[in-house]
Amino acid sequence: MSTTEKIRVDKYLWAIRVFKTRSQASEACDGGKVKMNGNNVKAAKPVSLGDNFEIRTEGRKWIIQVTGLLSNRVAYSEAIKYYADNTPEEDKSAPKAIAAVFHTGKRQSKIGRPTKKDRRNIEGFLGEADED
Repeated sequence: MSTTEKIRVDKYLWAIRVFKTRSQASEACDGGKVKMNGNNVKAAKPVSLGDNFEIRTEGRKWIIQVTGLLSNRVAYSEAIKYYADNTPEEDKSAPKAIAAVFHTGKRQSKIGRPTKKDRRNIEGFLGEADED
């Protein structure tokens, strides 16, 4: 890749695997969750070597410095060569978000009440018959 080629912030963050999709990276930029060199940044702003990013995602907070420009998504083992992770240890080990299912009161699938088939098997095992 040539050094004169410009790469958008959203494309760079997607390529280094901070975000799963490019549209998520773009939404994060527009939502003020991405700061470049201390300032909020738009998704279309070009990235330069040495830029510092402060990124807030659902799972964690990132503080990274650009060490190389990458325009296409590559394997994680390759992607980590294009940035330096300066995130403090307490932010890396922050407690993971609890799954949304715990806040809704809904049961997770396959856990909780037995299905109709399970109930019939249990009743058959216990010898209980329908007395209708």
